[in-house]
Order: sequence, then C-alpha cells, then structure tokens
Amino acid sequence: MAYLPPHDMVADGEVVDLEKTRADWSADSPLVEHRSTWNEVRLRFRKDKFALAGLVTIVVLVIVAVFAKWIAPHNPLTQYDSGLTMDGMPVGSSRHFWLGTDTLGRDLLSRIIYGARVSLVIGICANGFALVLGVIFGLMAGFFRGWVETLIMRATDVMMAFPIYLFAMALISVLKPGLWILVVVIGIVYWTPMTRVIHGEVLSIREKEFVDAARLTGCTNRRILFRHLLPHLVAPIIVYTSLGIATTVLFEAVLSYIGLGVQPPTPSWGQMISDGQPYYLSAPHLVIYPGLAITLTVLAFNLVGDGLRDAFDPQQRRR
Repeated sequence: MAYLPPHDMVADGEVVDLEKTRADWSADSPLVEHRSTWNEVRLRFRKDKFALAGLVTIVVLVIVAVFAKWIAPHNPLTQYDSGLTMDGMPVGSSRHFWLGTDTLGRDLLSRIIYGARVSLVIGICANGFALVLGVIFGLMAGFFRGWVETLIMRATDVMMAFPIYLFAMALISVLKPGLWILVVVIGIVYWTPMTRVIHGEVLSIREKEFVDAARLTGCTNRRILFRHLLPHLVAPIIVYTSLGIATTVLFEAVLSYIGLGVQPPTPSWGQMISDGQPYYLSAPHLVIYPGLAITLTVLAFNLVGDGLRDAFDPQQRRR
C-alpha cells in the first residue's frame, strides 16, 4: 500500500483532504467491495459451467418427479395391446410411445418419469438419514475423545470392513423390501464415511480459541457442539450431501436390479434394466433409456458436488 502522509497535500494546484480521501476509499469507492464467505462461494460456483449444468439438470429432474402425474403421457401401470407386436415383443419409438414400450406393453417414458420419484426420494431421504447419524457420531467422537471416540471409531471401522452391498442385501433379506426399508438400510450403510469426515474436521477445530472462550464462559457441551462447532462444518456437510445423493441413487438402482429394491409394479430404473436385459439385442431401448436416466442423475449430482467443493475451497482446484 502506498504511503500517505498525515497532512493535506497539493495535487495539480488543489489541496487534497487526505482524511476525506481515506473515508471515500473505504466506503464509496467501487474498487473496494466487501463480500461475505457465502457470496464468495456463490460467485465461484456461478463461474463453474459444469456445476451449473448439473444444477439445472437436478432442478429439471425434481420438477419431473414432482409433476410426474401431469407430465407422463400415459399411466405407467397400464398395459396397452398396441404396445406389443404380433410376436409379443415390445415396440420401439413411435408417435404414440415416444421411447417405446416394455415387455408388458407399458409406456417406457412414463415409467422412467415415475421412476425418477423413487430414485430421488430414496436418494435424498437415505442420504439425509446417513447425514444425521454421521454428523452426530462424528461430533461426539471428535469432541469428547477418550473412550467415546474409541467406541465410535472402532464401530465405524467394523462397519466399513463389511462389503456394503452384501451387508445391505443381508439386512433387506431379513426385512421386507420396500421404499422406506431401502431408506433405512442405505442410511445405515452410508453413515460411516460422514462420521469419519466430521470426526477429522472436529479434531482440527476443537482446540481453537473460540472453543476455549466458549468453555470459559460456562457453555455446556451440547451448546458448544451445536452452536459453535457445527456451523463451521457446514461446508463439508453440503459437499458430502450432494455427492452422497449420487451414491445412494446408484445404490438403489443396484438393489432394484437384483430384486431387493422397490417391488413391481412400482417403476424403478434398476428393475427396468433387469427386466429388459434378456431383450437387449432385440429391444435395446429397454436397457439404454433407464441406464441413461441413472447416468444423467448421478452425473448431475457429482458435478454439483465437485462445483461446491471447489467453491468452498478454491485451492483444491489448483492442487
């Protein structure tokens, strides 16, 4: 910063009031702009074209899922005689069935639109359940340390040692497959990664000065956890949530593919791929279109998650 003497000075024959100049620089100058952390994050996120494309895709998917009843051209459960050929094979794309029909003569586009409801509900709810468990256990393990940390982190290690798909299959086999059973099972499987993330973040900030000041003022442990530590964990929670939804959507598709997801006749993208697999040579649209729906959804959430990560930590992109 250039040195400014404490007294007025002459510039081009005029006396300049330096105190007024300093005030103008600090308050009215357009060159000085005060931005909050959230404004900085928003501006950096807006510069990421791929993240914005992913966000637009997610918004469209949510609108399609919410208004599926009005958007879908046909009832996804209705079997149409015109939806099968004379040989009993599904028909391809036509003016009446834009993406063709499935093996029972049902409109494939309508089933894909209604399948978005299942994938998004399970993805968001299961990830939210895992998020709550992970944040609570991660906060407790990182803050209390001692036997609490040992118990929680060893339980986390044991959970992560099991193959997640086999563990989920075992739980669903004991319970009855269904929408909310999938939400609970996937949430139980996926709380461990969030616990490790939150645990590491809490360890890095628990000895900060503001935490010591809160202790000295007599704050209870619960107040320190949820009023002082948790706000500093918003960034990793938001990033993990967006990335976690992509994982849970893919997990639901895999479970539905092997018959342990939402049961027929409820439309599910994984179940649609499983039903169409025997016909992938004669009717490839049965596999291609549901697969594209899964790919597009997972890619959109991953792009948004990557964009949020770079927006919260701009040094991450450079590394």
